[in-house]
Amino acid sequence: MQGIEIDNLKRVFRTKLGVFRRTVKEIVAVDDISFSIQPGELFGLLGPNGAGKTTTVKMLATLLIPSGGSARVMGYDVVRDAREVQKNIGFIFGGERGLYWRLSGIDNLRYFASLYHVEPDVSRKRIPYLLELVGLKERGNERVEGYSRGMKQRLHVARTLLHDPPVLFLDEPTIGLDPVGAREFRQVIKSLQAEHKTILLTTHYMFEADALCQRVAVINHGKLAAMDTPEALKRFVQDLSVIEVEVYGIPAEVVETIRGREYVDSLAVENQEQKQLLLVHSFRGSQVVPSLLADLNGLRVGRVQVREPTLEDAYVRLVGGEV
Repeated sequence: MQGIEIDNLKRVFRTKLGVFRRTVKEIVAVDDISFSIQPGELFGLLGPNGAGKTTTVKMLATLLIPSGGSARVMGYDVVRDAREVQKNIGFIFGGERGLYWRLSGIDNLRYFASLYHVEPDVSRKRIPYLLELVGLKERGNERVEGYSRGMKQRLHVARTLLHDPPVLFLDEPTIGLDPVGAREFRQVIKSLQAEHKTILLTTHYMFEADALCQRVAVINHGKLAAMDTPEALKRFVQDLSVIEVEVYGIPAEVVETIRGREYVDSLAVENQEQKQLLLVHSFRGSQVVPSLLADLNGLRVGRVQVREPTLEDAYVRLVGGEV
């Protein structure tokens, strides 16, 4: 039995357009995807905004009903056996909501343990263990309102683990965390992996997926674009070099001109503070730098670097430059 099994899963949303003549438009959020996750595996689900990642997770967590196909968690169908699925899963999302700030960390866990119908004898032993697991052992008696955002997110993990679910859904759990908080949270994820939990992680941070996940799937426009280990996906771009150029204000028409050059395999633009980072994937490596700078003539250009491709570059190539 797989931890998670998805067969031809589909989800269609219907929205009404117009004021007087109302028309119904169908939006396919998840389009006939199939994959399975082994028990104890940490599996990453990657894709641009609107690709269908969160919709997929919500269907697996019984928060949305599929429009077609089927999905099973620990052998239970997410529609027919929704209650059994709910007993076997934990859902952790990015953000600070869902905690009582005027209570201590321990009192929060006691309250949620009672909601989850965890026996008092079990919760008395489990709460100290969970606080130690997430690195809050010394801060459990403090009010949550004094916690940092990263500490609140770690308390979310402890809350989700109170009933000891074998399957966890982590939906962009490090979003909004500072670098230190995100690093601490990734250590918590590694601890969960050591506990042989089956984990489905959605993230926009490719380095995070590369460091944590045993396998990753990339979805784009609701369809499965690729699925393999991070190392195997990086081999997908081993024939390319990546040219990074810092540009201080680049017009959209210049980006499209560069995108159409015969030496460009794929291209992405990352907006940073007061500048953009132009990422050009090319088979020709450093040979394209003079042509690229010629296309940027008249613009303020900073650092130019040619480097080897990463998992993020494989992702950009797979989704056609969408970030």
